[in-house]
Amino acid sequence: MRIPGITRISVARTVKRRILRGPTPHSMILIGVVGCRVSPSVNVLGSFFPAWLISIVAGVVLTVVVQRVLVAIDVAADLRPAAIVYPCLIGLLTLATWLVVFGS
Repeated sequence: MRIPGITRISVARTVKRRILRGPTPHSMILIGVVGCRVSPSVNVLGSFFPAWLISIVAGVVLTVVVQRVLVAIDVAADLRPAAIVYPCLIGLLTLATWLVVFGS
């Protein structure tokens, strides 16, 4: 469908002009409220904690448990470099906790 007086070049120029002009106050307000929704919080003894914080704590605790098990069965010495293995394990267990407990 063609609209008289509007060409691809005129549309491209208009878009380019608006992009170069920068953000408008309306777009800044929209960008500011993009993340505004109910955050996942967990009630722990009357205090609300963010779910990601609980997932991180669970990931660290589970990593310590796994590390103790690996030491007990003499496998921990084979996991090198430990400075990479254990932070990756923390990340894995944190994300797994998030998915299992808070995933919908």
